[in-house]
Amino acid sequence: MQLENVVPWGRNLQEYQEMGLYSDTDKIKKILGCGDGPASVHSELTKLEVDIVSIDPVYRFSKAQIAKRVEETSDVISEQLRKNQNDFVWKNIPNVDALINLRLSAMKEFLDDYALGKEEGRYQHQELPELSFKDQAFDLAWSSHFLFLYSEHFNLEFHQKAVLEMLRVAKEVRIFPLLDLNNQISSHLSGVIEFLEQNGYGCKIEKTNYEFQKGANEMLRITNAANR
Repeated sequence: MQLENVVPWGRNLQEYQEMGLYSDTDKIKKILGCGDGPASVHSELTKLEVDIVSIDPVYRFSKAQIAKRVEETSDVISEQLRKNQNDFVWKNIPNVDALINLRLSAMKEFLDDYALGKEEGRYQHQELPELSFKDQAFDLAWSSHFLFLYSEHFNLEFHQKAVLEMLRVAKEVRIFPLLDLNNQISSHLSGVIEFLEQNGYGCKIEKTNYEFQKGANEMLRITNAANR
């Protein structure tokens, strides 16, 4: 990964809750966030004394490097959002200004926690489909805006291996959204579900309270038969 190819974009705890990735009943669980990037959800949960580890290839970079990249890209992203605001659903987030403030606030909170979090092993430079954690080390593993969204970049085999690896290290997996970048149901979704069900996993698509990308209001919950 080259930092100049990274477009930092951070989401907060409330958004993860609305996406169905986390709820109050999950507070006692040990959580693995896959591809969390510069999101504040990790810092917010840590303050609530929730046991969470986040992995992302961007965590190979320092706080100063990520902060510089946020500064370099924020104006460009803001301009693009204003040009294309009709492509999004302004329900959970009322307007472009609110979105920009939300993202910048989330990334600031992430950056404030990042150095200490890396030192404590909470932010780790790892990436799917191979993780270093022991089997069933976590109760819950999630993927927000990575798996399925980038279906043109990662093929079906990658998705199958990535989800299997998440299920190896966690008792339950949740993935949001189920659309690709073209606002279409991911071409890999049915193949992943069929593959998992053939291997004894339970899959359930659930409606969520979150929709920003048009039509992206469903989450996939996957459980091992032994943990249902």
